Amino acid sequence: MTQCERWLPHEETFKFTRVVKVWLRLRGETTVALDLVDLDETTRGHMLSELDRDIEEGSLYLGKDLSDAGQQRYPDFLREAIENGDDNMLEARLSEPGIFNAMGLRQGKPVKVPSNAPQRLAEGEFNRFYIRGLCLRAIEEGIGQVVVYRARASSSPRQESEELIGSSLDAEALLNDLRENMGIDTAFGLPPGPNSGLSARLS
Repeated sequence: MTQCERWLPHEETFKFTRVVKVWLRLRGETTVALDLVDLDETTRGHMLSELDRDIEEGSLYLGKDLSDAGQQRYPDFLREAIENGDDNMLEARLSEPGIFNAMGLRQGKPVKVPSNAPQRLAEGEFNRFYIRGLCLRAIEEGIGQVVVYRARASSSPRQESEELIGSSLDAEALLNDLRENMGIDTAFGLPPGPNSGLSARLS
């Protein structure tokens, strides 16, 4: 929780975050939120179940470059976004000072952490939990499948992403795929890498 939020009532938190998001957008440091068409109370509940599952199993993906403080606060940031917001809310939280390390390691060599690291982690992980929650919902409601669609426009869409759009995927198989392949490409290819803009909806 930031110093500004300590005196904010709970219902004002989302308004505060929207102000932060506007400030970040003016600086060119945030993107348009994913248009997740089935992100409602029911799906959010299933997303929270998946989050609790990862926390209990000690398998919650934290990315590569969060600071010690960032790793401690990330689960609460993610829970808040799942309960009340979207990937942009999570991005705003992750953009607070001290959440990411200034430097990271790549192939054993120190490198500067990219300025878009908060956006990539926020969009990627919020989308993954959304798809996992949606798969649980599809299974529970007897639908059995989810459909790939574009949740955010892309100026230069990848061919492999375009080929996935409109395809139906088995919800249980996709759920297991996402659970087993955290932070890496999934067998089904959804989501297909950072900034793809692809997600899933109920069929």
